[in-house]
Amino acid sequence: MSHLSERPEMPVVGVSMPHESANLHVTGTALYTDDLVHRTKDVLHAYPVQVMKAHGRITALRTEPALAVPGVVRVLTGADVPGVNDAGMKHDEPLFPDEVMFHGHAVAWVLAETLEAGRLGAAAVEVELDEKPSVITLQEAIAAESFHGARPLMLTGDVDAGFDDSAHVFTGEFQFSDQEHFYLETHAALAHVDEGGQMFVQSSTQHPSETQEIVAHVLGLHSHEVTVQCLRMGGGFGGKEMQPHGFAAVAALGARLTGRPVRVRLNRTQDLTMSGKRHGFHATWKIGFDAEGRIQALDATLTADGGWSLDLSEPVVARALCHIDNTYWIPHARIAGRIAKTNKVSNTAFRGFGGPQGMLVIEDIMGRCAPLLGLDPMELRERNFYRQGQSTPYGQPVLHPERISVIWQQVRNDAAIADRKREIASFNAAHPNTKRALAITGIKFGISFNLTAFNQAGALVLIYKDGSVLINHGGTEMGQGLHTKMLQVAATTLGIPLHKVRLAPTRTDKVPNTSATAASAGADLNGAAVKNACEQLRGRLLQVAGTQLGANASDVRIVEGVARVLGNDKALAWDDLVRTAYFQRVQLSAAGFYRTEGLHWDAKTFQGSPFKYFSYGASATEVEVDGFTGAYRIRRVDIVHDVGDSLSPMIDIGQVEGGFVQGAGWLTLEDLRWDAGDGPNRGRLLTQAASTYKLPSFSEMPEEFNVRLLENATEEGAVYGSKAVGEPPLMLAFSVREALRQAAAEFGPSGVSVELASPATPEAVYWAIEAAREGGARRHDGRVPDGSEVPADASALSNA
Repeated sequence: MSHLSERPEMPVVGVSMPHESANLHVTGTALYTDDLVHRTKDVLHAYPVQVMKAHGRITALRTEPALAVPGVVRVLTGADVPGVNDAGMKHDEPLFPDEVMFHGHAVAWVLAETLEAGRLGAAAVEVELDEKPSVITLQEAIAAESFHGARPLMLTGDVDAGFDDSAHVFTGEFQFSDQEHFYLETHAALAHVDEGGQMFVQSSTQHPSETQEIVAHVLGLHSHEVTVQCLRMGGGFGGKEMQPHGFAAVAALGARLTGRPVRVRLNRTQDLTMSGKRHGFHATWKIGFDAEGRIQALDATLTADGGWSLDLSEPVVARALCHIDNTYWIPHARIAGRIAKTNKVSNTAFRGFGGPQGMLVIEDIMGRCAPLLGLDPMELRERNFYRQGQSTPYGQPVLHPERISVIWQQVRNDAAIADRKREIASFNAAHPNTKRALAITGIKFGISFNLTAFNQAGALVLIYKDGSVLINHGGTEMGQGLHTKMLQVAATTLGIPLHKVRLAPTRTDKVPNTSATAASAGADLNGAAVKNACEQLRGRLLQVAGTQLGANASDVRIVEGVARVLGNDKALAWDDLVRTAYFQRVQLSAAGFYRTEGLHWDAKTFQGSPFKYFSYGASATEVEVDGFTGAYRIRRVDIVHDVGDSLSPMIDIGQVEGGFVQGAGWLTLEDLRWDAGDGPNRGRLLTQAASTYKLPSFSEMPEEFNVRLLENATEEGAVYGSKAVGEPPLMLAFSVREALRQAAAEFGPSGVSVELASPATPEAVYWAIEAAREGGARRHDGRVPDGSEVPADASALSNA
């Protein structure tokens, strides 16, 4: 076993325990960024001046009327920026734009004594606009060839030869929705200048180092003149990886110019209309199968809706391409990616980061093609699983592919699939207007940042004379339990009880140049860095203990706060050991560091091994669908998920449950709508609140929800043998959508292939049922119900 993955005697990792802030959360005493306003004197409130047009050049911006509003102190515009007027890392996101790029674009910010005064001041600002044509939908962007950023191409094998060798060839297209993060805490920042002229920013950010960098370049400062702190976030899901930077920069600019603390906190409607979403995608595809239903070739083009600026769209598309294979070996593939430029908010990171979009394409293909091949969807999926020695289309060997089949079989056993399928068949035969279905889907998700440089982390661990320990690391806490795991890692490595360890808020002046808490790599990277720092300290203390106990340091172990010599009863308590080390002038602080080894990636050729390992999982979902309305309920879900040797099982199971529910929301409920008409509100987000944007609630939860973690699953080369858990479980929700597809098909003739919109709302399910009743798109023999040949057009499945 590797040094990084090996666990010592009596480890604190692997023990189920509640979230480290659970008590604070439920008692309302946990502090978030905006809570600090009430502890700060003379705070000014920033309010955005939004322009409610989709596209146009600003011809006049008059701020004088706002200054006449009582309580308004200043209006920030581009003329006030001492540094670079840009809030993005691609330098394509002006903080104060002279061209409005989406409906609701903020062009100025009002600073006022109260939020209400800020609102009235923003309403008084006069903006004149030379309106320009806008591109709102993906279809409009594709037709206009409105694209930006890189256009990657992933190639493997000989695609044309693969299709020539295929017994069955199908084509189709698929468009699926974007998704709003809807974190409980909206974007927030609080900035002030300290007595030394340093800029201190409290920000709800997943990437404090990048927030620091953006604030510095907007203010024309160096990074060492800016400190960013993140106490915790009330949810992030990727929406606070890139997009907090501009809001923090506005607060910092206001504080710099007025000398007073400045607060930015978006209300829900502002957050919805100003911040980016998960990228919606459009896909066209052609797939070939051999006579046994094994994939021979795949040719696809994935188009992401990037919005008005690039943000993280390029790596999102790259990850989508890297995950279009999911759990299936594709010997010949040609996958193209591109980013549509539209006049909408700039879409950004969202849990899964393009992986769900790529995986959804292949799962939709499998669900649509199984009936055409005359195969049960479970069987089709199983036949195409990765086997030992096979590699992904981008050239990375798939290690531990046997886990795909092991997990799949465990889910089949746990869910009693065979018995329940018979029960479902009996139920469906007896109920013409209500149908049930049971589907299983699997996942294979790569863990690491696609950009190799981001796969590094630092930590600072301090031991005080009384034996207490304080840890600092570069990861941020957004409710996912990262801090809980870091406390457990530190206690395990030092060999002390958990109550001896405390964790400090994430700050850029403690650990520099950190990567975003994203890509499911928070525990892998920061955990290894914390472990490294603690090992340095433990090594020094073992030398001290060896001298005190009259033994070689290599024969001393620190377990549960006591240093003991192997083979005898000599012992030294932790507190005494630390005190002794202090008086011997032994350094009791250490900076830890970790870099993920074995990664390499060529973005130009789209080849390499960008991931440290793959996380696997599978889920089985049973649904019941009403044939009159398309309404449905999730009767039961069974999940087995691979997290290696869990660092904190209670945290990990919570992440699996939460990820599944959020994925089910994206695939079945969450329906973002934009005004694509030619009227005065073109480009307006129509779903601006929870009243119009439906989120999963208790009523959408499975009536029976069974989750368990894969056992005996140590991951060599990861901290204490664990695996990432943040993003992969979201894709387990594919089984919900596939079950709905199969239930809709039950209303039609045998072998019908159902096309199902995404999100699969009750309305979408109803229209799928209607299509199935009419014979569906295709029968498995490739003929429509009247016996005529199926037209081979790309808008629907065709069997060539």
